[in-house]
Amino acid sequence: MSEITAITAQKKDKTRCNIEVDGRFFCGMELVTVVQNRLKVGSVVTEEELAAMQLESEKQTAFDKALSFISASMKTEREVEEYLEKKGYLSEVCGHVVGKMREYGFLDDAAYARAYAESAAKKKGSRLIALELRRKGISEEVIEETLSEISGEEDAAAAVLQKYLRGKDVTEKQVLRKAYAHLISKGFDHDAARHALEGLYDED
Repeated sequence: MSEITAITAQKKDKTRCNIEVDGRFFCGMELVTVVQNRLKVGSVVTEEELAAMQLESEKQTAFDKALSFISASMKTEREVEEYLEKKGYLSEVCGHVVGKMREYGFLDDAAYARAYAESAAKKKGSRLIALELRRKGISEEVIEETLSEISGEEDAAAAVLQKYLRGKDVTEKQVLRKAYAHLISKGFDHDAARHALEGLYDED
């Protein structure tokens, strides 16, 4: 058994509070849930009991917060999970909400990856796009499938190069070396970067 050692109001959301168990943060919880379950400092409970209280009473609240979170732009499943975790929801609640949102079609990592890659491919190479999708929690299988649909990377590299070189002296080797490094930093592979630079001479 564990003991609740502190119940404090959250600064950014006065309808919620933070629950500490045995001197450490355990979860966030709606004040109404605390009242309904008669929780107070000194209450002896198990962590499983607290998790069950949060799951049953806050599934809808967490779902509503997640819907608000994705209203401005598409999000990945991991981004929604991390958002809810920062709000103090336990993994059981996060998992429930993400599952429901996936079921209703509000979350679709494959669709997100396609949309993100289509937009990013205009100014970034596939290596950087893959890295960014990975950070957002997209699976390797979805990333591989998404990147296989991307075309025109050499054209994108050329466009990025032209923008970078605007106003610079392209006859200086140092400038060209930095331009090459710039393309690599944007996720273009060595072949695409080299092809873009060679295109400068083709135009002369």
